[in-house]
Amino acid sequence: MHKHIGKATLTRRNRGRPSVLVAGGAGFLGSHLCEALLDRGYRVVCLDNFYTGRASNVIELTRSAHFEIVEHDVVDPLPAGLPEFDEIYNLACPASPPHYQADPLKTAMTCAWGTMNLLERARKDGAKLFLASTSEVYGDPDIHPQPESYFGNVNMVGPRACYDEGKRFAETLCIDYGRAHGVPVKIVRIFNTYGPRMRADDGRVVSNFIVQAIKGEPITIYGRGDQTRSFCYVDDLIAGFLSMMETPESFTGPVNLGNPAEITVAHLARVVLALTGSESQVVYRVRPVDDPCRRRPDISLAGRMLGWEPETELLIGLENTIDYFRQTVERLDPLDRRAPQPAGSGMVA
Repeated sequence: MHKHIGKATLTRRNRGRPSVLVAGGAGFLGSHLCEALLDRGYRVVCLDNFYTGRASNVIELTRSAHFEIVEHDVVDPLPAGLPEFDEIYNLACPASPPHYQADPLKTAMTCAWGTMNLLERARKDGAKLFLASTSEVYGDPDIHPQPESYFGNVNMVGPRACYDEGKRFAETLCIDYGRAHGVPVKIVRIFNTYGPRMRADDGRVVSNFIVQAIKGEPITIYGRGDQTRSFCYVDDLIAGFLSMMETPESFTGPVNLGNPAEITVAHLARVVLALTGSESQVVYRVRPVDDPCRRRPDISLAGRMLGWEPETELLIGLENTIDYFRQTVERLDPLDRRAPQPAGSGMVA
């Protein structure tokens, strides 16, 4: 069953506005994308099952007559009554380990059947389809930095495989379906991204450190802290999404989107402590299985084909993110009281 929450009634190219479906649109990345598309004059349908997405992320957008929220799981066939779409963005999959590992079968099926359902809709409507893939397709890489030509080092039977292999299969499905049916597809591989609207409980390192610092709890580092990550601010990433969708139909990607400025997890902890003024102590825990040692994107292809590179400095992005969490970490909006359930649901980037 699906439920319409917003008020807009959309018609394809109504008054010259292109119509867009954002699957996973109430999530961290999806909500920023919906906002950016509205700002560009699109009519937007946000499709979400609210497993990790939150209504509060997008409820302000319902003030627009050109925005609609539909509660639905992409693993199921898309509901009747939706308008025809010009573009479809597939951001529908939990993206943090605690969430995608809570129900690994559902995560894998979201990548498979969810992507297939959206591809079928794109073919029906004559729409372009955008797949939000992930740097996790590279696994624990033995090539550094990681170019798109690298096939990866993924443990296909490990605890992260439902997501890593799920996204690898989704990429294959998009490419083969596009070739077979003439559907224009665009694939990006997202590296670590942070910013306002991250969930406090999503288990990602930036949100973990900030929430722990604000609460005065111990800063938890898994392993020795010498593993590296490259952090891209959400506004920069969304700009990359939009640029990718504007490339010629013949260009499918995949394209890396991320910030090549590489830092250690231990250094990130020190920066967060300094910016928050926290007196939290750092504690060390056992490192999770298959956690990558190094992660840094080669973004030369994005530069050539999209004219894109990240612009937001880490300190500025972290300050914005800290401000967001200071305002929200002690408050849970009643609209968000949807506890993630391991079985029967599971989408949203």
